[in-house]
Amino acid sequence: MSANQRSHLAEAKRWVVKVGSALLTADGRRLDHGVIHNLVQQLVALRERGCEVILVSSGAVAAGVVRLGLAQRPSELHDLQAAAAVGQSALIRAYEDALGPHGITTALVLLSHDDIRARDRYLNARGTLSTLLRMGVLPVVNENDSVVTDEIRFGDNDTLAALVANLVDADALLILTDQEGLFTKNPTEHADAELIGQADVTDERLDDMVGGGGQFGRGGMVTKLRAARLAARSGTTTIIAHGREPNVIPRVAAGNSLGTFFTTDIRPESARKQWLASLMHSKGSLTLDDGAVISLTEQGRSLLPIGIASVTGNFVRGDLVSCRDGAGKEIARGLVNYSSAEAEKLIRTPSSAIENVLGYGGDPEMIHRDNMVKV
Repeated sequence: MSANQRSHLAEAKRWVVKVGSALLTADGRRLDHGVIHNLVQQLVALRERGCEVILVSSGAVAAGVVRLGLAQRPSELHDLQAAAAVGQSALIRAYEDALGPHGITTALVLLSHDDIRARDRYLNARGTLSTLLRMGVLPVVNENDSVVTDEIRFGDNDTLAALVANLVDADALLILTDQEGLFTKNPTEHADAELIGQADVTDERLDDMVGGGGQFGRGGMVTKLRAARLAARSGTTTIIAHGREPNVIPRVAAGNSLGTFFTTDIRPESARKQWLASLMHSKGSLTLDDGAVISLTEQGRSLLPIGIASVTGNFVRGDLVSCRDGAGKEIARGLVNYSSAEAEKLIRTPSSAIENVLGYGGDPEMIHRDNMVKV
């Protein structure tokens, strides 16, 4: 892609803007209403350009901590859920107070992984968000922290923002953080760290830059890179920028060189493939031989039982499973046609022999290509 790719941002009409707790709260203790008003002013400016905007916002727990009079952020799950439940109304009230004078209606949309995992609920969420945008409403999206558990949560609002971008086929995803963008090294530890102004989202070298040891490697940039790659599945361009940069939103939207701009040559996938990619929790994994890996990654074919070397986990027909190469790297995931017990029996089995092995017939594929997405 060309170096002036950022200029195309001026043509983007549908934006998802994600802002995290580090920007919205004062040291995690309370909502910073000054920051919220400044953010809203920028969102209004974006809308005045004729753009549709969805805001993915953190901050509910911090607001709940203050309203409950807690001395510090709780650590127990149920206490966190209670703080999120109490704080969610304070968070949306803060946005309503800031947006009200501009005549903009807001809508709070709380999503959980169950809303994504079930195909009908996924389509319903897609329809709801699209309808709100058509009505001129500014949706404020957050994870439904008051009911989710660690096992079924998205885990971070970067991932949630990318999934929302997929849901609505957004043109651009802007992730506002407390860093200038993605650096070649941890800038707090290396004076020679350089800001990456533009990068191909599929470039594997980026993984080394965000995946090193220390707090930086384990922190937010890992999830932000993952979010950029997930958003690319719907053709969405992602930018990571510092949220306290003056007028960062309108400047990024105008194509100014702020933060890290992720380019992609990935063709937008079908709505079904995007839904499959959004499923975060697999029930097991299938290790494939080299021939099956090539068949899936280079030829786009279905996974046949004969290409399976081993089976891990406990799953049933229709569950999401991970497909891995001999080194354990995930190469694809999809909805399986057989249970884990059946899959064990079908290891290295030609499709023509499935009935002989199981005693009954079934699908010739372990995972059909229409129910599979590469990762």
